[in-house]
Amino acid sequence: MAKNNTQKQFTYTMAKSKEVFIEGMKGGIPIGLGYLAVSFSLGIAARNAGLNAFQGFLASILCVASAGEYAGFTQIAAGATLVEIAVITFIANARYILMSCAMSQRLAQDTPWYHRMLMSYTITDEVFGISIGKPGYLNPYYSYGAVVVAFPLWSIGTALGVMAGNLMPLRLVSALSVALYGMFLAVIIPPARKSKIIAGLIVLCFVASYAASYLPVISDISSGTRTIILTVVISAAAALLFPVPGNDCNREKEG
Repeated sequence: MAKNNTQKQFTYTMAKSKEVFIEGMKGGIPIGLGYLAVSFSLGIAARNAGLNAFQGFLASILCVASAGEYAGFTQIAAGATLVEIAVITFIANARYILMSCAMSQRLAQDTPWYHRMLMSYTITDEVFGISIGKPGYLNPYYSYGAVVVAFPLWSIGTALGVMAGNLMPLRLVSALSVALYGMFLAVIIPPARKSKIIAGLIVLCFVASYAASYLPVISDISSGTRTIILTVVISAAAALLFPVPGNDCNREKEG
């Protein structure tokens, strides 16, 4: 009898996971379509760094992060070392550590470790957004369903961008390279409009980056190392000088 009950419970769980997986796929469709458009511009950056279509596809399927990939591609184009590329990519993707911590609090305590490991790979800003918004404990298959649709489109878009860059005139490639900056502007402008502190820090980053490329001694350092140093110094200073009050954090969680 106990065996039959266990079998029924297993069947119910698998059936439920299938429904959740399909629901995740539906949520991943609009994300994937957006990824396809954005990653096309990323493919132009990959092409400028000397990557072919397969390499661009592989980079995107292994590192699904616009800022992280762009940072990596620009460092490759600048001839940075592997260590510099790894560090700058780590810094650009550091926000996913916080998202992973938040996501882990939404999993049932008996969630197997392999599901936790797989879910850590599925975390992007958009997938995190739709997953964390689900009520109750999060079923891992919801995230799996979303990424099955979204991630291939992200990688295909990058490969298409590389191929298009190889076929288009140089002037048009240069023009399309600017499109990716539009995406980053869309990321920083909304929070900058809400907070004068963030707006000031953004301006400071631009000024410091420009100055570092001309200042004695500092300008002799590779661009990758300069970016790493500026990112760590400015972000650490901002955290110390403008800490987020605990009450604000609690209100953010409640929202």
